[in-house]
Amino acid sequence: MSAPLASDERSTLSSVLDELLPPRDDGRLPGAGALGLADGVDTATRTSALRPALSAALASLAAHGFSTQSKSEKLARLQALAQDAPAVFQALLVHAYGAYYTHPRVVEALGLPPRPPFPKGYDVPATDFSLLDPVRRRAKLYREG
Repeated sequence: MSAPLASDERSTLSSVLDELLPPRDDGRLPGAGALGLADGVDTATRTSALRPALSAALASLAAHGFSTQSKSEKLARLQALAQDAPAVFQALLVHAYGAYYTHPRVVEALGLPPRPPFPKGYDVPATDFSLLDPVRRRAKLYREG
């Protein structure tokens, strides 16, 4: 397991998260960085084989002052990261989206019930099991015994 991100990398990660999932103009949905999701993404990526590359990318962004750059400069840096290290960028997106869309404030703002789908579940239309009749009439495709 990798060590936690350095403070400048964590700060940069928060800024990156706010660019990937920015706050809504109406204030209903906060940005991913403002929600404090950097800690969760940090923890989730510690066991990833891509962690060293992610740490290096965040360190590079931090060294170039990513957090203080303009929106257009940030976008250009993130596009370069996506092109130069697509696996790292994809892993970052997966962890960012997973953390964001399961956060209680986001779930509530989206009007979803604040609970997991299991064990209560969701209403699912009844299945028509007669659709399996052609399969049931077929001969066995395996040997018993």
